[in-house]
Amino acid sequence: MNSRSLATLLLCLSLGSAAQGADVAKSTASTGPWIDLFDGKSTAGWRGFGKPAFPEQGWIVKDGWLTHVAKGGGGDIITDRLFTDFELRFEWKISNGGNSGVKYFIDEARKAAIGHEYQVIDDAAHPDAKIGPKRQTAALYDAIPARSPRVKPAGEVNESAIIVRGDSVEHWLNGDCVLKYQIGSPELATAKAASKFKNEAKWGTRFPTPILLQDHSDAVEFRDIRIRELKPANR
Repeated sequence: MNSRSLATLLLCLSLGSAAQGADVAKSTASTGPWIDLFDGKSTAGWRGFGKPAFPEQGWIVKDGWLTHVAKGGGGDIITDRLFTDFELRFEWKISNGGNSGVKYFIDEARKAAIGHEYQVIDDAAHPDAKIGPKRQTAALYDAIPARSPRVKPAGEVNESAIIVRGDSVEHWLNGDCVLKYQIGSPELATAKAASKFKNEAKWGTRFPTPILLQDHSDAVEFRDIRIRELKPANR
């Protein structure tokens, strides 16, 4: 293990108990194969949130990127498949002053795309990011800030990951574990109570979920979106 990998592991452990961190670290030893959620050429495997088909406007494939056009409409898009224990990786570029997000623990029965959100935003220019770190890059949106994220500015490529295994959830950014929380923990309950989701009954619970890319009216690009299923934590 090199020094950077060791530092990253220690950061993950510092965000949760040593036992929990060790469990997540071992999870990648028992995984399924990588599944490409976006092949760089088509929108196969995606559809509009609450809709049977992919939106006819707003989202396009351009130069290997799944791109939302500024003010293009179309709404949020989700994967056809649901996932429970998983490691999701993706690359993204946000536009100047742009805002978007990658969501999970999404339930279409809610009618609104409310869930846990990995924040994707231009920290330097978007007004929402000025509210505070809970609304900045890699945060669990409006609930838990990312710890010391090394984010690249608007227009540059960032690499992100979301790992869900059992009740443990991690957010990664550019090779660093920047956030870790536990479903059902007092810490998450406290964060929820102070957030805009305090009255959302299912927020803070886990269940099989699609992956959602957010239409926040701004231009954003995603590529290399891939996922692998992890061995459940209780097996």
